[in-house]
Amino acid sequence: MANHGKRYRKIKEQAPKAPVELAEAAAFVKRNANAKFDETIELGMRMGIDPKKSENVVRGTVSLPHGTGRKVRVLVFASGPAADSARAAGADFVGNEDMIEKVRGGWTDFDVAIATPEAMQEVRKLGRVLGPRGLMPNPKTGTVTEDTAAAVKESKAGRVEFRMDRNANICVPCGKCSFDEKQIVENANTILAAVMAEKPVGAKGVYMKTATLSSTMGAGVRLNISSLA
Repeated sequence: MANHGKRYRKIKEQAPKAPVELAEAAAFVKRNANAKFDETIELGMRMGIDPKKSENVVRGTVSLPHGTGRKVRVLVFASGPAADSARAAGADFVGNEDMIEKVRGGWTDFDVAIATPEAMQEVRKLGRVLGPRGLMPNPKTGTVTEDTAAAVKESKAGRVEFRMDRNANICVPCGKCSFDEKQIVENANTILAAVMAEKPVGAKGVYMKTATLSSTMGAGVRLNISSLA
């Protein structure tokens, strides 16, 4: 069990005990965010399906209407015109063999990795480095593409990826505490809708058990998701 400090315990005591509407949760999280930095707000979801079954994969991407509020560092594995387009679109790191070797050596100082189909022939060999960190480019998330410029712009603008982990949890950043409540609510609703849209065809029972809104240093607030679950 985590050993939380006095500040966290105080916030936890004040947090609503029953699930609340998203707007109320956003207001509480903002009101109790008093760290010395702009805390990230995260939406955590506990799914009701078995993550061990391959047919129950829940994964996708969604563009947030107000972005995430943080600088997104983008790496693009490409060469030739695709590499030039990525640089022009604002990619932070661009290369092919040189970047592959750098990552193979353990470098992962980036948030999103994009690759052309051609580059993926070698990039897929980086599975041990990129896979555990959720950084492996994937066609399903739009990060394996010939249109590197569009992928870079979408990533920079606030496109986020979500994926259910082995414990059936999904955690997605949905803004910063400096956002106003309306922005937080709209971002969170966008994520919830996207996750619901990825419900596996054969999923039975309650798809989403719980959803919680929290900040980096704050306690979680349970959301009323009766209309979603």
